[in-house]
Amino acid sequence: MLSVQELEQLEPTEMLDGGALDCGSGLVLMLRDAMNQVPVGQVLELRSSEPTVGSDLPPWCEMVGHAYLGNLPGNDRVRYFIRRGEKKADDSPALEDDMKRARDYEWRTRTRYRGGLRTTVYCRNFQFDVGQPASFEERDDHPSAVEYVLGALGGALAAGFAIECEKAGLDVDDVELTVRGKLDNVLAHLGLEQGNPGFSVIEVKCFVSTFADEGAVRNAWTLAVERSPLAATLNKGCDLKLKMAIV
Repeated sequence: MLSVQELEQLEPTEMLDGGALDCGSGLVLMLRDAMNQVPVGQVLELRSSEPTVGSDLPPWCEMVGHAYLGNLPGNDRVRYFIRRGEKKADDSPALEDDMKRARDYEWRTRTRYRGGLRTTVYCRNFQFDVGQPASFEERDDHPSAVEYVLGALGGALAAGFAIECEKAGLDVDDVELTVRGKLDNVLAHLGLEQGNPGFSVIEVKCFVSTFADEGAVRNAWTLAVERSPLAATLNKGCDLKLKMAIV
């Protein structure tokens, strides 16, 4: 590892902004792709606000044959420095294999009916209860499946937007989303009529508290929407209305 003075004198060939991503969220794929752009013996600077990167990066560098040089504090991100090693002069074939595995990755859940219109969903190291497919009650013991869909969309867009803002260096104080959905014909779900029981309209409103440049903030929101798997999927099946307001 280099001293602080030596790190400050480095002139990296490339810079990668990892934002708040951790190594399990795709950062390693981005890092490997960026390292392929760095000549052997030259340096890549990785900027990250995710604390776990500091402990995960040195062993990763050792495993793949690069030299971890150390880190420096930044304004809102830690600056990590990596020198490209010779024994990984061309990582393209292995990287393409990893990207193929990422493209082919399948998320899995297991669901078990518990009685009383309650099911338990198991995924990775989590489990959560789901109530009725759709409910008109003011209060229930568990959220309905419809509410989980809307909540998942809101959560995905909120996190995605925060990631894009951080990558763009935008200081955002608060982000809140409301997500409202209307089924095309809920009576079809109940078996009382023929028709489409699916969503006809989903409306998302994102409220952002920030003094950052409005154009840059709106661009971050656009990128978050474009890169959201849930937004892209739901947009194919219903009228997905997306709005953002800076307050």
